[in-house]
Formats: sequence, structure tokens, C-alpha cells
Amino acid sequence: MPPFSAEAGGAVVNVAISRYSYATLLANETGEFLLESADYDEYIHARDIRQLEYNGSLDLLKAAVRRMNLEVGGHLITRSEAPPGSGTGSSASMGVALVGLLDAIQGGKMSRLEIAALANLLETDELGIEGGKQDQYAAARGGLSYMTFEDPEVTVERLEPSRDFLLEFGKSLLLAYTGKSRLSGDIISIVMGAYRRNEASMTEPLMNLREAGSLMRDAIAAEDLGRVGEVLEFNWENQKRLYPEMTTPKIDALFAAARRAGLLGGKACGAGGGGCIALLCEPDREHVVRREVEDLGGQCIDFTFDVDGLRIWQPAIPTGG
Repeated sequence: MPPFSAEAGGAVVNVAISRYSYATLLANETGEFLLESADYDEYIHARDIRQLEYNGSLDLLKAAVRRMNLEVGGHLITRSEAPPGSGTGSSASMGVALVGLLDAIQGGKMSRLEIAALANLLETDELGIEGGKQDQYAAARGGLSYMTFEDPEVTVERLEPSRDFLLEFGKSLLLAYTGKSRLSGDIISIVMGAYRRNEASMTEPLMNLREAGSLMRDAIAAEDLGRVGEVLEFNWENQKRLYPEMTTPKIDALFAAARRAGLLGGKACGAGGGGCIALLCEPDREHVVRREVEDLGGQCIDFTFDVDGLRIWQPAIPTGG
């Protein structure tokens, strides 16, 4: 995230998973809009784009329509499969879905990378929300990737270990929802504010987190799940150094139970303070870790790795009656 990514450069390993965000447009010629979020049961009606003012209600949908200057009207419907505040990039994937959808309506001229870049700008430029770019690029491209950031440049390298390793990796990885997290934009402001003031307590863990990206790439290239777990632990220890509220008593208890049951390593997803934690289990111990986590109130979310990223299609509308 800037300014760190502009000055020091960033590096992450990211994998897209099968928890999807959906956006559908039922177009009309009136120029009027009905924006609907199925997740929050919210509706907004506007006669034209000029009435779509940012006020905290469905602002991401408004930003997509306004930024892309959509000329047709219609009923725009969105839905996400991720829990609220999960730290799994649901707002970013929704932004990608919206940009991809509206681009398709306008002729489909944008590349996946251009869609990811514009989806990021919806949050950072249109709405003034601080954040990084990895989630948008993961949602647009899919797959397991090593990403580097030297603002404004983004490089995405697809990681392609063997099928056996990917299957074992996916089988051994748990995603546990601990409850809604804090607002990531607020946390980012605190962390980057300290970085701007050159506070040593912030600079060192940020540099270590950048190093974790390249260490994880090497561990995956070596197809060594033990090393993957070690890097997750290194990442988690440095995440917790960023601010005290990164972890919570519930997260600490879940980690302690998972370690007793057989944990190779884990970390918080997103900004922490709740949301999801990723837990890499020892071979054939994932069912034991899952049971311990769920007994303590963690909600394990089933998923598979997604390799396709953004997908756009024309629904088949029944014509008979």
C-alpha cells in the first residue's frame, strides 16, 4: 500500500479462492438507475448519473457507474459470498466484477490488468479509501501469484507448482471466520501515518512483510509445505507488530487451539482485528484443527483455489411461459 509501495516497493503472494462477488445489469433505455445490494438489502433509485452522490450507501456501485460514465440505465444487482468484514478482498472483487460488467456492456475493450487497476481507483481515487492493489489483481487474474508493486507499476507472476502440491496445499489450508473485522481503511491510515513519520517500530515489520512475499514464493517453488508454514508464522508475527489490535482474544484462542491440534502456520487475512484467519495444517490434521476451531466459535469457510479470475457471461433468459 502507498506510500510504502512507492518508496520501498511491495511484494506479496496471493491465491484467489472460490468465494465470489456477482454483479448483474438489467439494462434499459430510460437512463434511470436502480442500484441494489442483495447483501445489505439496500436499494437506491436515481433518474440519472448526476443524482448518484457518495453518502456511504452503495458508494462502490455509484463509483463504478459514475467513473465509467455508463450511458444506458438499468437495474444493477450485486451479491457477495464472503462474510462482511472477512478480510478476504470482497470489496475489491466486487469492484472488479462491476468494472468487468460495465466494460462488457460498453464493448469489452479493457484487459484484465486494466480492469484491476480501475477497480482499485474506484476505492482509492473516487471514494478516498486507502488500500493496496493485490486484491483487485487477484480477483481479475485468478490463480496463485507473486505480485510486486513499485507504484504505479504492478507485476504479476503466475506461480505454477505441481498439481499434487496444489491439491495438498488446498486440502491442508483452512479459512476460519472470527467475526467482522475493523475498517481496513482506518487501520491503514494508522499504519501508514506511523510509516510517514519514520517510526522505526513500523518500518521494520513492514520491511519484513515485504520479505515474506519473496520467501513465500521460494517456499512454493520448492513445494515445501513446512517452509510455507514457517513463512506464514513470520508474516503473522510481523503483522501483530503493526498495531496491538491486529489480534484479539478470540483470534489468540483459535491459534492456540490450532497449534495444539497440528498447525504448520497461520496469519490474519486483510487488516486483522477480526475477519478471517488462514491456518495451514500438518498433513492429515486439518480435520482435527477444524474441529478445535469450530468448537471455539470459529466458522470454517469451504473453498477451492480459483484459477480463472473474472468471468463475464450473458444470462440465458427463458422465453416460454
